[in-house]
Amino acid sequence: MRTILIATAIVCAISLGSCSDESRPAEPTPRQVGVVVAKPEPLVQGGAITGEVRARVQTDLSFRVSGKIIERLVEVGQSVRAGQLLARIDPEEQKADLDVAAANLQSAEAQQTQAQLAFDRQQSLFRTQVTTRAALDQAQEALLTAQASTKSAQALFETAQDSLSYTELKADADGVITARNAEVGQVAQAAQVVFTLAHDGDRDAVFEVVESAFLRPIDGDGTVALLSDPTQKITAKVREISPTIDSSTGTIKVKVAISSDAPIPLGAPVVGRFNYLSQDVIQLPWSAMTSKDGKPAIWIVDPTSSVVSARTIDVADYETGSFVVKSGVSAGEVVVTDGTKFLRPGEIVSYVKEASK
Repeated sequence: MRTILIATAIVCAISLGSCSDESRPAEPTPRQVGVVVAKPEPLVQGGAITGEVRARVQTDLSFRVSGKIIERLVEVGQSVRAGQLLARIDPEEQKADLDVAAANLQSAEAQQTQAQLAFDRQQSLFRTQVTTRAALDQAQEALLTAQASTKSAQALFETAQDSLSYTELKADADGVITARNAEVGQVAQAAQVVFTLAHDGDRDAVFEVVESAFLRPIDGDGTVALLSDPTQKITAKVREISPTIDSSTGTIKVKVAISSDAPIPLGAPVVGRFNYLSQDVIQLPWSAMTSKDGKPAIWIVDPTSSVVSARTIDVADYETGSFVVKSGVSAGEVVVTDGTKFLRPGEIVSYVKEASK
């Protein structure tokens, strides 16, 4: 009987020991995550922008007097030479003004001739003591008045001649007509644009771009190529960047110099490519980004304790598949790139260091 009791006690002790071991919680296995070591690396960035080819010098041609257009002699796309007649307005009004000015000039010249004869006669009489000094002075005054009237009439005649010449619109340089804004029969006002003339010579590729695209310095020259034939690339240099922003589009105008020998026609759509100066930055993959208090953040692993903590960062730029860190992480720090969704601050993780991205 005693033997049975001893055996029973041993069995109960073993059972209680087993129950005690099973009720004790197992140690959690550290979460396996992927990491990279932050390391500054040179980043070469660039961009592509689209625009069109324009003449370096482009002028708007207009009549200097108002009138009805009676003749138009050129079309859009036509090459013209300096001094070539482009259009003409009805000159009848200007011809009438010229006739009036010519008549006034002839009358003034006749009065001047009479005044000159009278003065000469008074001079002769005064030398012979026949006339008085007052009469001579009066004749001289009449002559000076007649001479002034003649000069005034001459100026009005020349102005009338110029007005008549302004009824003909001529090209001021060799070039190509790129736009026409008036037709035969239309009454054109003085200074109203009738034609746009693109001068022969060097050309520019003109781009409308956002301001941030050129806030960083450009590394050397860029390239320009036709959209229809991107294989023909032409080296081009940024010639002018507008200092003001277009209020209607929110962009700035950038002009890139193109040689006149380049096989790119006026008005052709082109694509320009350029690179920024290389700079050392810390670049991390998209998977490393998380959020903390509504701001971009990353998970940092303490290499001594393997404990993770979330840290907010400033992002300088977003690239395809990665982002550039402006501040918030230093070289040599371990950043979690895989498994960030389930991490908690203070959690211990398991990881194997990989090559920096």
